[in-house]
Amino acid sequence: MEATLLFNRQDISLRNSIFSRLLITFLLIMLPMWSFGAYIYNWIVQTAREDISKTAVSQIVYYLSDMENEIERIKLLQYSLLEDEHLNELALTWETMDTIERMENINLLLKRVYTIQNSSHYIEDVSVHIAPIGKTLSVDGAREFDAERFYGIRSVYGHGSQIIEWKGSLHLSAYKPGGRKDAEPLFTVEIALDSGVMREELNQFNLYADSGVMLVHGRDGVVITNGAGAFPEQDMPVFLQRSRDSEELKTDAVKLSNMRFYYMHANSEKLNFSLYRFIPERVFQEPLDRFYSWAWLFLILSLGIIAVYALSTYKFIHKPLLTFVKSFRRMENGDLDIFIDHASKDEFRYLYGRFNQMVANLRSLIDQAYKQKILAQRSELKQLQSQINPHFLYNSFFILNTMAKTGDVERIEQFTTLLGKYFQFVTRNASDNLSLEHEISHARMYTEIQELRFSRRIKVDFQELPSELAPMQVPRLIVQPIIENAFEHSLEKKAYDGLIVVRFEWDDEEVRVIVEDNGDRLSDEELARIIHSLKDDEDQSEITGMVNIHRRVLLTLGDGGLQVSRSGLGGLMATLKLPREGGEQDNPITYRR
Repeated sequence: MEATLLFNRQDISLRNSIFSRLLITFLLIMLPMWSFGAYIYNWIVQTAREDISKTAVSQIVYYLSDMENEIERIKLLQYSLLEDEHLNELALTWETMDTIERMENINLLLKRVYTIQNSSHYIEDVSVHIAPIGKTLSVDGAREFDAERFYGIRSVYGHGSQIIEWKGSLHLSAYKPGGRKDAEPLFTVEIALDSGVMREELNQFNLYADSGVMLVHGRDGVVITNGAGAFPEQDMPVFLQRSRDSEELKTDAVKLSNMRFYYMHANSEKLNFSLYRFIPERVFQEPLDRFYSWAWLFLILSLGIIAVYALSTYKFIHKPLLTFVKSFRRMENGDLDIFIDHASKDEFRYLYGRFNQMVANLRSLIDQAYKQKILAQRSELKQLQSQINPHFLYNSFFILNTMAKTGDVERIEQFTTLLGKYFQFVTRNASDNLSLEHEISHARMYTEIQELRFSRRIKVDFQELPSELAPMQVPRLIVQPIIENAFEHSLEKKAYDGLIVVRFEWDDEEVRVIVEDNGDRLSDEELARIIHSLKDDEDQSEITGMVNIHRRVLLTLGDGGLQVSRSGLGGLMATLKLPREGGEQDNPITYRR
């Protein structure tokens, strides 16, 4: 709390304090260490992630390469079957064969077909469609010619042996052309690939829980997936659509069914296959868990070091300095009852000792000079206050003279009664200060005296004093001279409709007594002269009463004073500012030092 109050001062801020600068300097020293640690951390994370990704990619690339070799071997068997002599004899000499020859060739061909089917686990079925004899041969034997497969599978890519998709399954198809250029093929050899085997083989990549693999033929072809645990196979169509929309597929992260995955992919142009492998994000994080722990430990230790440094700096440097500055502030505010005790034998002990000696010397000097200053102020205050009475006495005789000339005997009696009460208030032996209620009552009495004189020409609008302001202690005779100045210098020569307004404004800090009139408009030079007179202690012009008020308020209350400006009524507005601090004390007078 003390530090907060200290930093709220204009000349000392938290940003400019020695404690803040030392702490910022230490943080700047620690910053390269943090930056290097963050760089090492990111480098290790990136390296570990790249190693896992490269290993995963190399595995799927190897798998596709092995599949290419296997499919290529199957194609060679397929083309060799196209040149089988028994197959060609059946297609070309079927009509000339007898039944026994036909059966022998068919059996030999079926053996060849069966051998090819069992040569690879990728082969689900091998079929030979012979159009001239109207038969289809497979491992299940001879059956009626399957024209739909003969034309459907072959019609997709034409001649040659390629992986094609037909009704959701994958096939290799090759045909033997006819004798003429535009003739139908004599026969086709179709090999159906086993998607189930491919799916089972993909299981070798599911080394992690919730991982998965997807094999895609072409862009919109057959999709074969195999997932482990909670791998969301149902989200694969959405993922493929996002992949098609991107210009270039690359290793990246994707969110599927509220789980995050890193996916890797490889392509086979020969087979027109794309293989995607999905690994849960946590798999990449697991190897880094220990490093995460060390990183957090490093961060906690560094923060602990900063905290220890900050606390030690605060205890051994900032707190003693704060005590030192606080003591100076107390001394500036006039409190000389200060002694700083410091047990540690460091530099601050010497500084505190010299400060204590300085305060003791100041206290001794002030004790000698202060009484002399108080006596001098009281003497000046009495002198200033006494200057008012002769001036008002002169005005009083002037008013009586005027009434006598006009023969206003009735008001002379009333006027002398009020005048007697007025001088009784001025000349009685009382304290220098009195309540604001009594001061305003005296000023109101003065306005009644003046209204007897100017009843037809000048009206006084005197606001009631608020009750909460009544006990406030103020110097004597500070309001009446202001009103007197309005009568004498602003409205005395006004023929009619003269107006003086006395009102009050206040807040938590000060009370303002405002006196304004509708007298003749002052020139700028005259207003400037009045303002200058209030500021100049040597000015002895005819506004001496207002100057005296201003000086007495400053001498007695230490703040406030009199200010003048143009009134909204047209004449002069005088504002008497009285600070509320200590305003309700009962001591006769309070001098500030």
